[in-house]
Amino acid sequence: MPAVLEVTGLEGGYGSVQILNGIDLHVDEGEFVTIIGPNGCGKSTFLKVLFGLAAHYNGIVKHNDEDVSGWRTDRLVGRGIAYVPQVDNVFSSLSVHENLQMGGIRQSTRVLTARISQACRMFPVLEPRMNDLAASLSGGERQMLAISRALISDPSFLLLDEPTAALSPLFQQQIIASIDALRSEGISVLLVEQNARLSLARSDRGYIFAGGKVVHTGSADAILNDPNIGAYFLGVQDDS
Repeated sequence: MPAVLEVTGLEGGYGSVQILNGIDLHVDEGEFVTIIGPNGCGKSTFLKVLFGLAAHYNGIVKHNDEDVSGWRTDRLVGRGIAYVPQVDNVFSSLSVHENLQMGGIRQSTRVLTARISQACRMFPVLEPRMNDLAASLSGGERQMLAISRALISDPSFLLLDEPTAALSPLFQQQIIASIDALRSEGISVLLVEQNARLSLARSDRGYIFAGGKVVHTGSADAILNDPNIGAYFLGVQDDS
């Protein structure tokens, strides 16, 4: 199966502050891959470096076998990559419908209308809220709107940063199930998530970050059943 994303020796961070210390990671076509790890380990920074929102220092990032290391965000969007940040992911002063329109600002009215309808089928709770301000939505509804807006651009590869953070268990389940369903539409997914068990239950593979490095990787089932997962989170490994 071809790799949608191939990352080798990635180093990056913010200004002179290096956060990532040589990340190797790949996502194959049609895969759902989850990154887990303790707070401050570089998970979110990794996605931001991939999407041109944090500094790329060194290493190679390939998308569909083309080197896109250090590319600007707009060029990456043009290649079919979309990103949903954890916070500030909707325009609070705009309506739900206006937020969705912003996701397809370069598209024809016909295409945009069709994709907004598709978003409403994916998240039916949004349809009756179309004229409401995004600021009035619940946390779960905002996350659904943020994901929908990203999908309006018709991506083939989706990056998500902790989409279930601070949501109720019901919304968490709905969000993860909807993300998982995207694979049937040909979308590959790379997800950063604190709720490891919830996300890995739907994933093909997982990576554990600690200290800006990959400290463990494997199938989702293997990670879920690994008795040493707590040690990996602490960056401590048994080399015996």
